[in-house]
Amino acid sequence: MTSSALIRIDKWLWAARFYKTRSSAQQAIEGGKVKLNGERTKPAKDLKPGDRLSINIGAYVWAITVLQVSAHRGPATIARTLYEESAESRAKREAEMTRRRDTFEPATARKGRPTKRERRDLERWRDSD
Repeated sequence: MTSSALIRIDKWLWAARFYKTRSSAQQAIEGGKVKLNGERTKPAKDLKPGDRLSINIGAYVWAITVLQVSAHRGPATIARTLYEESAESRAKREAEMTRRRDTFEPATARKGRPTKRERRDLERWRDSD
C-alpha cells in the first residue's frame, strides 16, 4: 500500500472492495453512481488521500473519505483501512438495512416465471376489467 501516490478511481474502488471487478466500477462511475468531491467524475481520474467519495450501490449510499490508496486488492480487513465512512452515512445505511430487513417485499416471494395456473388466473383477472 502506498499512501502518497495517485491511483485511478476505478482501480481504487476495486481494491477497496466496493465492486467485484474493475469494469463494474467503471460502469458505476460512468453511470454517475460515484461522485468525487461532490461532482461526477471519469474512471481514469486520479484519486489521492483526503478525497471524498459518494458511492451509490443499490439502495445504499456510502459517504467516505479516502485515507490510503492501493492498487492491490487484499482481504476485506485491509480494504477497510483504505477509507473512513462518516458517522451520518453509516447511520443512514444501517437504518436502511433495518428497514429492508423488517419490511416484507412481495416481489421477493416470486421466483421465475408464473406457472400455467398463475398465468391463466392473471389472464382472467386482466380480462375482467
